[in-house]
Amino acid sequence: MEDGLFSNRQSTSNIGGSLAYGKVRRMEELTISQAQQTVDDWIKTIGVRYFSELTNLAQLMEEVGELSRIMSRRFGDQSFKSNEVETDLSCELADILFVLLCIANQTGVDLNQALHAALEKNTVRDKDRHQQNSKLRDTPSH
Repeated sequence: MEDGLFSNRQSTSNIGGSLAYGKVRRMEELTISQAQQTVDDWIKTIGVRYFSELTNLAQLMEEVGELSRIMSRRFGDQSFKSNEVETDLSCELADILFVLLCIANQTGVDLNQALHAALEKNTVRDKDRHQQNSKLRDTPSH
């Protein structure tokens, strides 16, 4: 997004100097905006270009399916097959976030702003509803 939403932000290599592609290393926390920029930088330097929006939507659905498989086996009634390797939940969540960030970048959505708007909308809409929901009070949280 050369002249778009993120053209005036730091490049990935300058964010605290701790981000290095291809190396396993603890990274500093990223804001949503920094995460969007980091993914954009990665796409431009390593990924060559973004997949089409529809391809990324399909990728997102694929990753959500992989998360669903883990969740249904780890927290639901399904079990892992004997030849199935248990995948790390955090890896699947990160894959979903990566594709979501790609879709936001290529469609010009500022996820920081969008999340604030969603929280405001949900707060106004649900401020009393959940407090009055007996199902939430009677069920232990995880």
